[in-house]
Amino acid sequence: MNNKTGSLFVVATPIGNLGDITERAIIVLTQVTLILAEDTRHAAKLLSHCGISTKTKSFHQHNELTQTPKIIGRLQAGEDIALVSDAGTPLISDPGFRLVSAAITNGIIVSPIPGASALTAALCVSGLATDRFCFEGFLPAKSQSRLQRLQELRNENRTLIFYESSHRIIDSLHAMAQSFGHNRQATIGREISKKFETFYFGGIASLIDQMQQNPRHQKGEFVIVVSASTADDSDSDWEGAIRLLKSLIVEMPVKTACKIAGNTFGVNRNKLYRVALEYKK
Repeated sequence: MNNKTGSLFVVATPIGNLGDITERAIIVLTQVTLILAEDTRHAAKLLSHCGISTKTKSFHQHNELTQTPKIIGRLQAGEDIALVSDAGTPLISDPGFRLVSAAITNGIIVSPIPGASALTAALCVSGLATDRFCFEGFLPAKSQSRLQRLQELRNENRTLIFYESSHRIIDSLHAMAQSFGHNRQATIGREISKKFETFYFGGIASLIDQMQQNPRHQKGEFVIVVSASTADDSDSDWEGAIRLLKSLIVEMPVKTACKIAGNTFGVNRNKLYRVALEYKK
């Protein structure tokens, strides 16, 4: 750490179990001048556990824009600075992009200190394909936007990974069932590396049942891993939608039946509408 300008270290920290901190991360956090933390109170627990007394400063999504120029100035003056998030690898659904980008633009060395990451932890024990995957982070909070995004991902041929919070886990799973089909295979990792770590496996409909069996299953931080789309999935969803449509159009207007069948199996309503008109004839 003897460059003319300082270095910015992007340091991964544990996602739960403090024992997952790496030896290299401890060395770097001890030697830098300043640690930028998403929540200094949260970081204090880890630093105390590791016997690190380095000064910390708040750096989060609400002050990243104003703090970045000041931090760049300190780096240019020769200070070595570390960036940590509340848990896991910084910048993965966490702030820091602007700072790292500005550091690179200004010729400052940016060095990653690898470690824990919830998305790879969940993926490697999901039992689903790991050769190609797509990380989507948190889905939109509003239900319509969330469903629209999932519909866009319906035919994605890579394994999908999402983060989700306790108060939206059930709603997101229902939206996934509508978009991907009830039988699409998925895995949920809850409170990974923590005391109540739990994994749930099965079709999306089965996962909803498992989550709803006990309110405690809906508490904590979640990673959802969803299998890639396959031709079999599409055929199964279409056939299921047609079967449901046939039963519904006897009892209700065609448009309503198409809407329900389309949402349930995640298939195009316009295509169903054309099929429904043929059945009506």
